[in-house]
Amino acid sequence: MLLQLTAAQGPDECALAVAKALQRLQQEAQAAGVDVEIVESQAGATAGSWQSLLLALDGAAAAELAASWSGSLLWICASPLRPQHRRKNWFFGGRCFAPPPATLESEIRFETLRASGPGGQHVNTTASAVRATHVASGISVKVQNGRSQHANRRLAIALIGRRLQEQAEARNDAQRAQRRQAHYEVDRGNPRRVFRGAAFVPD
Repeated sequence: MLLQLTAAQGPDECALAVAKALQRLQQEAQAAGVDVEIVESQAGATAGSWQSLLLALDGAAAAELAASWSGSLLWICASPLRPQHRRKNWFFGGRCFAPPPATLESEIRFETLRASGPGGQHVNTTASAVRATHVASGISVKVQNGRSQHANRRLAIALIGRRLQEQAEARNDAQRAQRRQAHYEVDRGNPRRVFRGAAFVPD
């Protein structure tokens, strides 16, 4: 299960709220027996804050926990960054990404790689990293977060599923925008059909 926490276009306090939300989420996850892993992150302008986090939740209660953080979220607190600021409501957001369909795995080509980068003595001892490519779309991800190849493979499938979902939503948004624009744009010349009079009779 993937969960995104974001400050969106909010001020620095909202990015700080995301960091605090991560700490709270990790506490709730530990109590629920859910593993939380940071998959992608974008740091905020203030030290220790996060503009955006993409988290992988794994465990029997992962879906329920992620759902409890999905939607508009509010931190009510006097600004620790601007003590004289009167505003106390800082909104940020959470979004769950639906688990990919079971058939998605059959549409993906997998390659195993040796993990690279920091990780101690075990990082290069096995080919645990995975590169996954969705054949139809060309979307490719590399995952080496987990210790096991199986865990990295599952995360790669989830990441590709998220990108496919985002692509589909972007296409739908573009189509909706085109339909909205059609309300305002009408070609004033070379009519394809002409109608006349109150009876709307074709010419």
